[in-house]
Amino acid sequence: MLYKRNPQLNKNGELIHLLSIEGLPREIITHILDTASGFVSVNDREVKKVPLLRGKSVFNLFFENSTRTRTTFEIAATRLSADVINLDIARSSAAKGESLLDTIANLSAMAADIFVVRHGDSGAPYLIAQHVGPHVHVVNAGDGRHAHPTQGLLDMYTIRHYKKDFANLTVAIVGDVLHSRVARSDIHALTTLGCAEVRVVGPKTLVPGDIAQMGVRVFHSLEEGLKGCDVVIMLRLQNERMTGALLPSSQEFFKRYGLTPERLALAKPDAIVMHPGPINRGVEIDSAVVDGKQSVILPQVTFGIAVRMAVMGIVAHNVREAA
Repeated sequence: MLYKRNPQLNKNGELIHLLSIEGLPREIITHILDTASGFVSVNDREVKKVPLLRGKSVFNLFFENSTRTRTTFEIAATRLSADVINLDIARSSAAKGESLLDTIANLSAMAADIFVVRHGDSGAPYLIAQHVGPHVHVVNAGDGRHAHPTQGLLDMYTIRHYKKDFANLTVAIVGDVLHSRVARSDIHALTTLGCAEVRVVGPKTLVPGDIAQMGVRVFHSLEEGLKGCDVVIMLRLQNERMTGALLPSSQEFFKRYGLTPERLALAKPDAIVMHPGPINRGVEIDSAVVDGKQSVILPQVTFGIAVRMAVMGIVAHNVREAA
């Protein structure tokens, strides 16, 4: 049964936590994207609220810095009519040495219903999911180098919005793949949704040696990797996660792997450009591309609210021990 293999699912194969896209059935990913479609229009209403999570408490636990992810989760929960509590980690007991699980236990005693967790350690949301009560749900907002499932889902929503179908698409993921949890989530989602070809492009020092086992084609030449692409997903250099000299300099990286209008012209004329943020202009991407007509970077952020509304709405209404 699915639930025996995947701790995100209950006995009926319903989503109770979102910890990773890896292992999620295509039907569940599609269900999340379809549900998000119904929430996009909420942004255009005079009163931007629906009562789906009225009476529920959503705790945002961000042990790492974040702007887009934390803010869009907060907006999403508020628009679902939930009570939203943002834990200030720097002023919490965690800063005084309290263990992660003790923090979770105390917050659970405050009647938490959903924990949205970003943590620097890979696997932290899994650990939390194993130690919460049956009515509590965990959503991974990024853990170490491992996964960023809601970013992967909002990327899929964006691609589907502009390209309609994945079956004939060629998608290039460019840059610091080695340290990117977004790249891993995107690869799992794209392959599950039947994308025709997923390419990984970057210098050898920033591309995992075993990445081809995930079903992707590896390119170390940006020009070759961009040829004929429908979608280009740019990644930032994650200097805070790098150990040792993996690159000569950011300027050298831009010279070889920065997305400029000239290089983008190698992709299909209607190719879209995406980026999970934060953007480093002049490092991985030229400002002319960021602000150009093929960029859908800001719509990604807007769609992210609807996708996160969909995820929280779905998990909150599925019980752990479904019959």
